[in-house]
Amino acid sequence: MPDYSAATPRRPKGAPAPARPGRYTAFVRTLWVLFVGGALVAGGYVLAVNSNFLNLFGRMPNLKSLENPRSELASEIYSADGVLLGKYFRENRTPAEYKDLPQNLIDALVATEDVRFEQHSGIDPRSISRAVAKLGRGGGGSTLTQQVAKVLFKTRPDQPNTLNDGLLNGSGKVGILIAKTKEWLLAIRLERNYTKREILRMYLNTVEYGSNAFGINTAAKTFFNKAPRDLTTPEAATLVGIVNAPGRFSPKVHPDRSRRRRNWVLRQMAKAHYIPATELAADTAQPIVLHYSVENAAKGLAPYFRTEVAKSLLAWAKETDHDLYADGLKIYTTIDSRMQQHAEAAVNEHLALQQKWFSAHWKGQLPWRDENGKVIPNFLNISMRRTERYKSLMNIYDGNRDSVNYYLRKKYKMQVFSWQGEKEVMMSPLDSLAYYKRYLQAGFMAMNPLNGQVKAWVGGPNFKYFKFDHVRQGKRQPGSTFKPIVYTAAIDQGYSPCYPRPDVATTFPAVAGRAPYTPQNFEGGYSGRTFTLRQALARSMNSITAWLVYKLTPEIVVGYAKRLGITSPVDAVPSVGFGASDCSIFELCGVYATFVNKGVWTSPVMVTRIEDKNGNVLREFQPQTKEVLSEETAYIMTNMLQASTTEPGGTSTILHTGFKFPNEIGAKTGTTSNYSDAWFMGITPDLVCGMWIGGEDRSIHFRTGAYGQGARLALPLYGIFMKKVYADKDIAINRGPFPLPAKPLSIEIDCSKYTGAAQRDTIPYDQKMAQPDLQGPDKQDI
Repeated sequence: MPDYSAATPRRPKGAPAPARPGRYTAFVRTLWVLFVGGALVAGGYVLAVNSNFLNLFGRMPNLKSLENPRSELASEIYSADGVLLGKYFRENRTPAEYKDLPQNLIDALVATEDVRFEQHSGIDPRSISRAVAKLGRGGGGSTLTQQVAKVLFKTRPDQPNTLNDGLLNGSGKVGILIAKTKEWLLAIRLERNYTKREILRMYLNTVEYGSNAFGINTAAKTFFNKAPRDLTTPEAATLVGIVNAPGRFSPKVHPDRSRRRRNWVLRQMAKAHYIPATELAADTAQPIVLHYSVENAAKGLAPYFRTEVAKSLLAWAKETDHDLYADGLKIYTTIDSRMQQHAEAAVNEHLALQQKWFSAHWKGQLPWRDENGKVIPNFLNISMRRTERYKSLMNIYDGNRDSVNYYLRKKYKMQVFSWQGEKEVMMSPLDSLAYYKRYLQAGFMAMNPLNGQVKAWVGGPNFKYFKFDHVRQGKRQPGSTFKPIVYTAAIDQGYSPCYPRPDVATTFPAVAGRAPYTPQNFEGGYSGRTFTLRQALARSMNSITAWLVYKLTPEIVVGYAKRLGITSPVDAVPSVGFGASDCSIFELCGVYATFVNKGVWTSPVMVTRIEDKNGNVLREFQPQTKEVLSEETAYIMTNMLQASTTEPGGTSTILHTGFKFPNEIGAKTGTTSNYSDAWFMGITPDLVCGMWIGGEDRSIHFRTGAYGQGARLALPLYGIFMKKVYADKDIAINRGPFPLPAKPLSIEIDCSKYTGAAQRDTIPYDQKMAQPDLQGPDKQDI
């Protein structure tokens, strides 16, 4: 057996016993050991979180992210004259500079969220115990810097990203503790990288205020229609009070609760000596007066245009690794805000009147009719099946038509559009569809033909209720507005504007599967008289256009349509000259601009440049151009289009006789079968305008030319718009004549010696087809 006695020497007899430590000393030593041990454990824990040990905690942001913290910023779209048209965003946030933040806002924030903000370096020791105590309720006791870290880097477990993909991140209190730890670490780093002012600015620019308002700029505009610098102390306190719980303290949704919260913020300000007691009493007594307006795509100028621009920008953003809805881009467009306002006002004014007549015209009757004027059976049900609502219901109820039909016929309280303003009604989805099908639609575009810049764009009656764009997205038969393409081909093939041709029938012979085709004039017959080509275009005579198509061949006409900018499919058929193939206003504006621009086709341009959030130019845009006509042919066509407004019997003489425009204007009207589509194209030296009016479906239209033809349904819109433009002294618009070509013309364009017989006894078109009123000669149709 081992001898253990030698291992421990005995105390000699008589020697004093060693002193034992007192209880207090032992306690202190124990505390010290625990403290050191705890510090080592805590330090190890912090290091583990910081390094994402074994991928337990999720990664930490790198230095670059800290130096350039990213939050989503709304991209802004501007007019050519510097007016903000609207924004593209997921989070509606536009950053404010610190100099634009009023002191009362800063005071309210500090007093409420972090009264010792200036004394700490990211972590407030007094708050840590509160944070630990509240872990089970999502934390608490965060400094402003920690809150900035939380918002910027999305540290919380319910905010999925690569910072929260650790194995322990979603584990209840453990996950919250990890998130708080990251926020403490990030707060310290933020304090090292930024000044207190910069951190305050970050906070106010990043937090959410509810109502899709992110950042103080958007919040001040949304709730009070003000810039932050103009906020009163009670308004600043209201906004600061919201950020703690936007849904709970919204002054729009919960005004009483919001006022109590605001007053608590004001008391905190008084407690911190930011406002005197006398001011506190006055401020807390004030009601909250909102000027509430949530920004969305339907509000602001040119919503249809902004939507179309977004389509092209999304493709650019994908190619260049940008995010249109989060990068804070500045997009500068060609739109003139004043022209846009005039265009929207003109469409509203004209369409409201036409709708009044249309509603009276079909009063008590269903307007969806076939070519024989008979009601189309099952029209609404067929139309409903094309809607997203129907598809959604079919998906929800697994194709059970009984359930779907029940909900399609169930009435709900809803807001609907009317020209007298929004109104609240009880309607079923089918009722709503029938209601909106009865509304006339419109599209309007104005562009500068010399540089392709789009100056105004109205895609429909009201973007909130009618999202479909009738400028570029919508394509309909252009009717007689296509005829100038035929005449352009004729001029190029050697025909003179003064070439005489009798008004007689032209028949296209039958070919495989197609019967003989004999186009008739609008009035239905033929006069037998002789007209020049200039007169024929002015009067929009189908007989002479048909003869030209016959002589040129439909294939030649299609070739010219493509040369002049028609990108939609065009069928080489005898009816091509009458606009039988669909195209858009956008395409036709490019065609007519070529005549004004001396034969150079110029692609319509919507955006001039894109800048990043710091003002660096990312891209500039130039129009595509191509010389497709000789300058002589282009000028001759411009001159022939003027005949529509000057020749007796011309379809657009009312522009001079009725609207009293003294300057040179070229024009062309267009009407399709059964008056389904009414078109008008107008040109001046630096402005080309195109417009269309009709029903959402081709089967919905007026029944008579007195209401439904282009000269009646579309032309007045141009007159209303141009009157507004000419009256606006801030718009520089050329009222002079069309410029002459550089070289003398090689063919005669003065056709007066050929026109005497045709002009005699011709009633001016605008007198023959005067605009009817509701009590006029067509009242039997009402």
